[in-house]
Amino acid sequence: MSEAMILEHASLTDTDFLIYTGDFCGYCRALKNLLEGKELSYTEYNFDHHDGMRQAVVQATGHRTVPVVFDLRGEQTLFIGGFDETNRYLKKTS
Repeated sequence: MSEAMILEHASLTDTDFLIYTGDFCGYCRALKNLLEGKELSYTEYNFDHHDGMRQAVVQATGHRTVPVVFDLRGEQTLFIGGFDETNRYLKKTS
């Protein structure tokens, strides 16, 4: 169910990235600034506004903190990790 939810979210968007965030999260704001600075689009789901979503994403990814980032630009949805992993990933792929 949890992986299916992520894949469904990914299929419903035509943005570059799918991100899961939380309120009052400095790394989430930094991630959005990073993506916007590189002119990359994203679809955001905020865990604080969707009951049960955090548990489903943690179950699918094992990633317990926010943000949780997926690259949607390839043929398959690619789990990257959080802010630090995304920052390193974009340096390699840019």
